[in-house]
Amino acid sequence: MRLYFEELEIATLASYAAKSRFSLGKQYSEPKSENRTCFQQDRDRIIHSKSFRRLKHKTQVFIATESDHYRSRLTHSLEVAQISRHLARMLKLNEDLAEAIALAHDLGHTPFGHSGERELNALMKDFGGFEHNLQSRRVVETLEKKYPLFPGLNVSLEIREGLTKHSTPWDNPDEHGHYMTLEAQVTNLADEIAYNNHDLDDGLSSRLLEAPDLEKNVTLWRQAKTFVQSQYTALEAHELKHLINSHLISSQVGDVITTTEAQLKTHGVQTLEDLQSFQKPLVSFSVEMKALNLELRKYLFQNFYSHYTVYRMNKKGQLIIRQLFDAFTQDSRLLPDHYRARIGSDYLKERVVADYIAGMTDIYAQKEYQTIFS
Repeated sequence: MRLYFEELEIATLASYAAKSRFSLGKQYSEPKSENRTCFQQDRDRIIHSKSFRRLKHKTQVFIATESDHYRSRLTHSLEVAQISRHLARMLKLNEDLAEAIALAHDLGHTPFGHSGERELNALMKDFGGFEHNLQSRRVVETLEKKYPLFPGLNVSLEIREGLTKHSTPWDNPDEHGHYMTLEAQVTNLADEIAYNNHDLDDGLSSRLLEAPDLEKNVTLWRQAKTFVQSQYTALEAHELKHLINSHLISSQVGDVITTTEAQLKTHGVQTLEDLQSFQKPLVSFSVEMKALNLELRKYLFQNFYSHYTVYRMNKKGQLIIRQLFDAFTQDSRLLPDHYRARIGSDYLKERVVADYIAGMTDIYAQKEYQTIFS
């Protein structure tokens, strides 16, 4: 079956798509799967990892214990994977590769969202810093422990590079230069589309955002509402909200497809090797959609991410991370044995502590805090 899937990719995907048969390989040599391509195997290993399961209790915007209905890092990753697959399919790229990168892109995220990441980065400033995209690569290369012959998940280089190069307005990976695949670029845009729109949804559900104010200040929302109301009448409020959100995602996905196809044609990209000469991504929004997304992002920052309710949750999470970091670095005997054993021989104490804290869920971090300080 692996040979069949590889042949299918060669026959149906664009000439510049990544093909599993020609992958640059895994970190450690191992027998190939009989039934799956390397990218399919990588995706499955990511889904079955502990780090992936823990995403269900990690903050997206709201701390995971606040409500069952708000997005977590897990549901966010699933939404990014769905959009990534669709974009890859429409652009005739490798869906399995795009999905694998999407599912893994937040494996290294701290508890308590981006505020937790900022706090851990500040605490690690003298020890190499902390950035969740680089930590995601660290998870798949080193931190997951499942196999006897190698550390990590031994995923393909295309996925590891996709994690390192992952970049959205919230991300600052310490890497520069070209993207190895268009599939990695697809995941970047899918991430931005997903979080902008599901944060709108969660903001409205929490009543920290109000639909009339969105209509007044966000052009994308206003345009989507006009379109939906031209198609439907007598909608309930929750139906209108859902359809607006759905149209927002569809319109942005359509814009990316149209813009990307034009860019690939303009630049004459024919092969994967052609891509390596470009320092900027070719998968992108149009100039107009980029400006509209910037307006939306600024609105969300001012009215949602900076809301005092969210701010207080963020400060609580940062306090927990700071005090746990101080406690573990001052007395490493508080660490679990298998983490403490890595200090000195493999890593600095501070890096081991950062690995431990970054792997925590919101719930586990709060339990550790209560155990040590109560």
